[in-house]
Amino acid sequence: MTTIVKTDSQLKKDVESELEWDPSIDATHVGVTVRDGVVTLTGHLETYAEKFAIERVVQRVAAVRAIAVELDVRLDPGHRRSDGELAAAAEAALRWHALVPEDRIKVKVEKGWLTLSGEVDWDYQRTQAVKAVRTLTGLVGVSNNIALKPQVTPANVSQRIHDALARQAEREARNIEVRIDGPVVTLRGKVHSWAERSAAQGAAWSAPGITTVVNRLEVDA
Repeated sequence: MTTIVKTDSQLKKDVESELEWDPSIDATHVGVTVRDGVVTLTGHLETYAEKFAIERVVQRVAAVRAIAVELDVRLDPGHRRSDGELAAAAEAALRWHALVPEDRIKVKVEKGWLTLSGEVDWDYQRTQAVKAVRTLTGLVGVSNNIALKPQVTPANVSQRIHDALARQAEREARNIEVRIDGPVVTLRGKVHSWAERSAAQGAAWSAPGITTVVNRLEVDA
């Protein structure tokens, strides 16, 4: 893959254009600065869902090396909900989500900030739990404190992660170092995009017995 080279001013223009292009985002109140390929986002938003969407949009832009999110949520009066309403809505969303284990996740809401806790078997389950609630009206933020249930880590888990990476992108797998320390996986190396970085992290989380993934992969855009 050819490395994409952009000046900071070019990258800033591309990020701003991508934000304006996405219909789910109102980029009017979002400030963008770029230094050495690192994008900093500032401003105020009316919903938490929009904050999450903005991060994903910026990750789509080629040559973005890292993102600093300094956005805060200031709810529009029409989006405000009581903590009780939010808690009830979150519990219902989790209960109706097929990939979230029933009765294993607890919900707490304080001043619009939702905290999820409990214990599940796999990382995808706690990821899906956050997805189930992050678009609720009235949220100002979400904390994911869901723990993973301890499992026995197979002796060949490092090789299994490498095999999974190779199935997705053999060339990228050769540039990724996988280090295992008990139930902790550390990924190091360089990839060419945020999508590849996310895929590598997902492959590590899919290994049995892993409770923590430290993703130190650099995006060499």
